Amino acid sequence: MLRRSLLSGLIGLSLAFGALPAFAQDPAVAPVRIALETGLGRIVIETDPRAPITSTNFVRYAEERRFDDSAFYRSLTVAPGHGLVQGGTGGLPNRTRPPIAHEPTSLTGLTHTTGAVSMAAGGPGQATGDFFIIIGDLTSLDAGKTSPEDQGFAVFGRVVEGMDVVHAILDAPRSPTEGEPGMVGQMLAPRVPIVSARRVETPAP
Repeated sequence: MLRRSLLSGLIGLSLAFGALPAFAQDPAVAPVRIALETGLGRIVIETDPRAPITSTNFVRYAEERRFDDSAFYRSLTVAPGHGLVQGGTGGLPNRTRPPIAHEPTSLTGLTHTTGAVSMAAGGPGQATGDFFIIIGDLTSLDAGKTSPEDQGFAVFGRVVEGMDVVHAILDAPRSPTEGEPGMVGQMLAPRVPIVSARRVETPAP
């Protein structure tokens, strides 16, 4: 099952998705900061109000403790200084909420540049509890980059603390044999644990 794979995004997605509800562009939604305590250090992610559906989903996973005792399980180096690390519930039993509506970058105005946090999914409307963090610029994952029909992946926030930890995860050992087709050699061995995910204070603007 490729729900957690980004391979399809690298070659383009052509799956259709339904219209987003009107509140999807509500500018009154406030950013929220979630601190991930990992086996290699702390990463703080700030959600972006321009992607309220996806942001709310991420915060809900954290507040319901669904990320606790999960892991970063994948890293991918695309070019020197460019890649991503992926983590989340990863199919853990009783951790996954229903899929959410897709918020493409063409709607939100966000983009896959360094520090961006985006949802992993096999196609629009299939994202649940897995996410990835960008190192370097990978704007090929934005909507419309490979074809007009390509809906890309949904950026919903950015790392505001702990990019050194993200780089350490990218450089962590990988299994040479483990992984679904198209991801062999990308699976971290051992996984980098996400011990907890907690909401922390967001500085006033």
